[in-house]
Amino acid sequence: MDNPQEQQQTIRITIDDNVAQGEYVNFANIIHSPSEFVIDLGRVVPGRPDVKIYSRVILTPLHAKQFLEALAHNISLFEQKFGEIHGDPAARFAGDEPSN
Repeated sequence: MDNPQEQQQTIRITIDDNVAQGEYVNFANIIHSPSEFVIDLGRVVPGRPDVKIYSRVILTPLHAKQFLEALAHNISLFEQKFGEIHGDPAARFAGDEPSN
């Protein structure tokens, strides 16, 4: 008899049509507590002082770390295929500030 832990479970992913359209974001603000990470994703428009938030994602610390690792892995794959992503060093945020 096969061990149930050895069988790989298939997950079916579904997405609503309005969510599948996506939103362009160029702003992220991350806050955290001992039990969760809250990530607000939004858009800054030149000439406007406000930021419109389009999505808030709440993760456990474990899921936040797994997300970070998955994103780093995918950036690595992207750079292997398309070349290094270059950013503006002056636009980097300080370690003690939110990532906005």
